[in-house]
Amino acid sequence: MTGELAIIGAGNMGHGLAAHFALYGWNVTLIDHRQSNLDNARERIRKVVRFHDEEGLMSVTPDSALKSISFTLNRAAGVSDAEVVIETVTEDLDVKQKVFAELADLAQTDAILATNTSGIPITDIAADNEAADRIVGCHWWYPPYLLRPVEVIRGKETRDETVNRMVTFLEAVDRTPVVVERDIPGFVWNRIQFAVIRECMHLAVEGVASIEDINMAVRDGYARRTSVIGPFETTDIAGLDLFKTNARNLYPHLCDSDEPSILFEEYLQANRGGIEDGAGFFKYDTSPKTITHRRDKRLAALKQLLDE
Repeated sequence: MTGELAIIGAGNMGHGLAAHFALYGWNVTLIDHRQSNLDNARERIRKVVRFHDEEGLMSVTPDSALKSISFTLNRAAGVSDAEVVIETVTEDLDVKQKVFAELADLAQTDAILATNTSGIPITDIAADNEAADRIVGCHWWYPPYLLRPVEVIRGKETRDETVNRMVTFLEAVDRTPVVVERDIPGFVWNRIQFAVIRECMHLAVEGVASIEDINMAVRDGYARRTSVIGPFETTDIAGLDLFKTNARNLYPHLCDSDEPSILFEEYLQANRGGIEDGAGFFKYDTSPKTITHRRDKRLAALKQLLDE
């Protein structure tokens, strides 16, 4: 399955999606409202393709992948021939609604209109849109060219045909659809991720363990096991009786705060906003590009190992 695909938004997710689809034979048009964003995306795509080539992950030649991606500031022209349009603009409901209002008029009448929102309900994005039956959530995890699961979220008006076509499309580009039948904020992945992060923050604030040790416990313990078996398999192996007993004893003590941890504000006030600042919860003496490249190298190695 190959064809014409358009991506609106050339940022962190947009460039990664463009590279991934090109690696699987799709003709991709990357659309943005700033030329500088497109120029930056072009260079980042080259690096993604080069990385895949170096890691032995290519199924096509680097040149053919790069040649299948075009860049434009013209949204109408960019989406005119697309069978699938994926929006990956800022995580703002008003902005996304405006994009899809345009797409209802600009895109082909049978094109899939997908949003890569990480948590805004699809029903809200598609509200009062004449193409609501073709609007579907398609939430990729970052980096999209290395992580297989993709959430497919059904809005209130999304047709079964739209969901099924999106599932088929994702399978054709070597991704595993996670079909989300109830359109709730955060869907599946981010609800789980933020529950874990909330508890980690709580443990640090309460002085239960250091940030370094909590991070290591999740990274080298929980996450390493979870890369092999999921939470329900873990419960099956340990036994449901044991987990039920532990849950009864533990749940009353878990963090249930509705507000972000005070650690966020403390670190932000100290100009420690993450790798771009050279510090977040940890200090970094290498560039953001080096840090993310190292992450990608490890993810690629894990992917190849688990694929064997």
